[in-house]
Amino acid sequence: MSRMREGPAEPGIVARTSIAGVVLAGGRGARMGGLDKGWVRWQGRALVEYVYERLQPQVGEMLVSANRNLERYRALGCQVVQDDAQRFGAFPGPLAGMLAALEQARSDWFVFVPCDAPHLPLDLVARLAQAGAGQSPAVARCGGRLQPVFCLLPRTLAPALRSALQDGERRAQFFLRQCGAVEVEFEDPIAFTNVNCVAEPEHAGDDRM
Repeated sequence: MSRMREGPAEPGIVARTSIAGVVLAGGRGARMGGLDKGWVRWQGRALVEYVYERLQPQVGEMLVSANRNLERYRALGCQVVQDDAQRFGAFPGPLAGMLAALEQARSDWFVFVPCDAPHLPLDLVARLAQAGAGQSPAVARCGGRLQPVFCLLPRTLAPALRSALQDGERRAQFFLRQCGAVEVEFEDPIAFTNVNCVAEPEHAGDDRM
């Protein structure tokens, strides 16, 4: 697999150092009995550790967007932004976590991934950035299906995303298509598989904190 180049970006491509990688860890963990999915152990390690290690080499800095266990996430050595989901009423899904990063961090571009996808592509950021050409948001697609929580967004989309949430929009896929995100086809379906769909995880004792 190709990796994002370390030197200056080609014309029209966002440089790796200008992109913040954001691990979305603010979900309710409904499929895991309310556990904080990031800290559920799988094959001997926390899910967030796998995701963090695969994404970090692809971006300039790392963040976690969460609404519990904030200090525990900070121990990974990155900035943690808190998604203030309550201001939007009913559970707003991943869009609230995305907005938290766009509003609270200083990067110009953000790539988002879920905390329970330990096989995410090692060339995810490179391919999304190339497709967006420094102008458009981009989102992964695999097997003809959009993968809306694997996406690249500019900070300038914050007002539009805030407005969508205030209007009751909860569908990340709908918002991405509405803002003209370029769809990038990936070939390996395993890369986008959530662990809670394919295996019984090892529960860590304090994941409900």
